[in-house]
Amino acid sequence: MVSAQKPFQALYRRYRPQRFNEVVGQDHVVVALRNAVRDSRVAHAYLFSGPRGTGKTSTARILAKALNCVDPDGGEPCGVCQSCTDIADGRSLDVHELDAASNNGVEAMRDLVSRAALGTPGRWKVYIVDEVHMLSAAAANALLKTLEEPPAHVVFVLATTDPQKVLATIRSRTQHFEFHLLKAEVLRGLLEGICADGGLAAPEGGVERAVRQARGSARDALSVLDQVLAAGRLDEPGAGLEEIADALGTRDIGRVLSLLAVTLASGQDPARIATDLAEYLRQGFLATVAPELVELDPAGVVRAAGLAKQMGLAALVRGMEVLGRAQIEMRDALEPRLQLEVALTRLASPEADDSTAALLERLERLERAVRSFGDVAQGSSPGSRSAQPDPPAPSVQARGAPSSGPEPSPLPGSALGAYRSKPKIPTDTKPEPAAISMGATEQVGLGSGELEGAQQVAAGTVVPSFPSRDDLVAAWGDTVLAALGPRARARFRAGRFVGAADGVAVFALPNPVHLSYCEPMRREVEQALSDHFSARISLRLVVEGDQVIEGEQSGEGDALPESSLGAETDLPQGADFGDRSSLEVPPAPEERLMQAFPGAREVDR
Repeated sequence: MVSAQKPFQALYRRYRPQRFNEVVGQDHVVVALRNAVRDSRVAHAYLFSGPRGTGKTSTARILAKALNCVDPDGGEPCGVCQSCTDIADGRSLDVHELDAASNNGVEAMRDLVSRAALGTPGRWKVYIVDEVHMLSAAAANALLKTLEEPPAHVVFVLATTDPQKVLATIRSRTQHFEFHLLKAEVLRGLLEGICADGGLAAPEGGVERAVRQARGSARDALSVLDQVLAAGRLDEPGAGLEEIADALGTRDIGRVLSLLAVTLASGQDPARIATDLAEYLRQGFLATVAPELVELDPAGVVRAAGLAKQMGLAALVRGMEVLGRAQIEMRDALEPRLQLEVALTRLASPEADDSTAALLERLERLERAVRSFGDVAQGSSPGSRSAQPDPPAPSVQARGAPSSGPEPSPLPGSALGAYRSKPKIPTDTKPEPAAISMGATEQVGLGSGELEGAQQVAAGTVVPSFPSRDDLVAAWGDTVLAALGPRARARFRAGRFVGAADGVAVFALPNPVHLSYCEPMRREVEQALSDHFSARISLRLVVEGDQVIEGEQSGEGDALPESSLGAETDLPQGADFGDRSSLEVPPAPEERLMQAFPGAREVDR
């Protein structure tokens, strides 16, 4: 005769806690409940809240067993009496479980309330209402009165993952216990103990994967371990994350997209890749600022620390933010892969991202480069620095100007803008730029343009360059015009830049009359331009139509011909305005408004 084979049971069901001392990671809850049962101080209603898989329903069942156990031991159920076995098998008349997610109507609550007063074989009648926050408002109000004054033999245990959605009047009538996510070491010990007890041979790294993917949930960890045991091998879903993160650190866009394509071709979901990659960057961030919080094995901690050193904290934080936004956008996107590719491109190339976070990351990389170049120039050891005389400090000067002596060296780690905002007085000699080690360059992963800027900063040869006509036009429309006062802004709005060279910007106005009443505001515009470009800029006003060379000049020293600039008050050919001192200038629009409304005053905004 063939014996009946015992059906397979999932690990989270087979190893469900049956006693208070078997509940892991929730000592603050089980100690209070066990003492309440032992001292006969059981409340009439409890509210268990916390993330999924942390033991809320299991603890409620253990409480019901302890209350009806024939021979409890210090508040613990014996587990062998008829009442304990009936509750464990789910056939006890003393325990009633209700899923409020599917029974959230008022009729279900009225039926529960009507049956609450009926007696049962055991000493206590326990109602376990799961996902109680899903109850409708009418159902919650129907439960409220009975919950406040239940029959003497009834205990309510309400469980929820979102306690804020439970009515405040219900929360106030219960004892609230919060269940927490389990720490990585607690989960690891739980899984290793289960494997040892059941003789389960998990593949190498299987327990670590289950711990990492569970994110603090005991039930999720056991489900992942079940999956690993069934497969017999470890097919890590994030099998290219380390390579993708390394490519992000080296700013290799092509390699990033190639690795992403390979990972997607293996069947991985773009949203899951974004989630796992953001988590991996988070571990790298924690490896730098709080190593004790890293949830990786020792080898993984070393790799995460190397990633953080390679990318820098600014890049890691920006990476987590960009991938987080990408996960939200992928929910409604027709092509989630495209959203992920765009996010990774922005991370691999900050130049393609105009956000403030990307600019801060680029600045942080440059500052790290300056510090690295300074260490290379001064020597790597204290002895070598003390044995060699200090080199003359570089100076910041105008392009082509001689230097007369060394200037004080800027403080290490200072903002780069400080070098531009304080140009030095031209001197007799110009120091040679310091040599830069290619090893230091590769360490921070700078592009050619950023490398040239870092070399100039490290060598002290950064010079404020005079803007071109295109630079002036762009800055004028985007920033400078809006920064002017209302009167200057109204008068200069009709003009445009037509040339720029040798510290002089040429600004054309529609006619001589307009030029005349713009002249008093010229100093204000010059100051605004100089402040914006951190360079001394003079403004020459001309009349539109004069022969002015368009665009920027071909050479640094090419000046605009004097004949093309014209005098600031030159009049058009053939025009006869008589004596310029007697030229009548029509009032500005603001002045005409002041005349129309006597007693009004102008207020700058």
